[in-house]
Order: sequence, then C-alpha cells, then structure tokens
Amino acid sequence: MFNTLPPKIVFQEVPDHVSLAFLITGCPLRCKGCHSTDSWNKLKGKPLTKSSYISYLNRYHSFINCVVFFGGEWASPALIEKLLIAKDFKLKTCLYSGLEQVPVQILTLLDFVKVGPWQRKRGGLTDKNTNQRFYDLNSGKCLNFKFQSPNQQ
Repeated sequence: MFNTLPPKIVFQEVPDHVSLAFLITGCPLRCKGCHSTDSWNKLKGKPLTKSSYISYLNRYHSFINCVVFFGGEWASPALIEKLLIAKDFKLKTCLYSGLEQVPVQILTLLDFVKVGPWQRKRGGLTDKNTNQRFYDLNSGKCLNFKFQSPNQQ
C-alpha cells in the first residue's frame, strides 16, 4: 500500500526549487512531537498508483522542477517506481526521511535527502541545533544553512 494525502506545490522544502510534494501515509516511525501525525495511518489518503502519479506530473510539470516525498521509504519498491518516473520527466527528486540512513537503492535515485528523526528539543531544519540534515546528493553538501536565519545564535 502506497497512499498519499493530496499533493501540494511547495516552495520551501527543497531550496531553490518548486516541488510537488506527496505526504505518504503509513509512517512507522511515529516520532514524538511529529507535526504530520495524520501520516501515521496507512489507510488514510488515496493509493498513489503509477497512472495517478503520472497524471499529477503531467498536470503540474510546467510549474515544478522537483518532486518531494515525505516518507515512503518503508515501501521502497513503490517509492523507487515513482522516483524513476520523476527522472523520466527530468525532475529533481527529494525524500524527507526520519531515518538516519536511507537504503542505497533509494539514495541513488535522489538529488536531495533530509535525514534524521524529529526531536522536539533539537528542532527542525530551521534550528541550528537540529539533528536533522538536508543534503544535496549531487554536490555532497549539507544545505541546512539555507533553512536557517543568519541571525540565529
């Protein structure tokens, strides 16, 4: 099962990119303080089939240059299928994962990845003390600074 809540066009999740974002339901991590608890129930949302995904990409292709998945690594065959299709559309790919390490068969299909579970005391990508990291996998650079205010202590 690879269900998604309705996709949204987002502007902040991947620096310098306009992305079509899919929140995949069924997250097994259940991080304490998670802001997406609606993603925990695997029955929520609608199946993201190959044909529905291609339909979304055709509909939004002229507005986006990236596809971002919030989760889905627990259903790697379905996620890999979607990442390959995005590459066929010449789109960049990103995964937001609560894992510290993403399986290599997924990593090789990504341009960007956010790793690390949510920890309330450490904050998210906007916090300099976060345990989470956002990487440009093509350059190998950590891009956390792009999410943070230059005035942070």
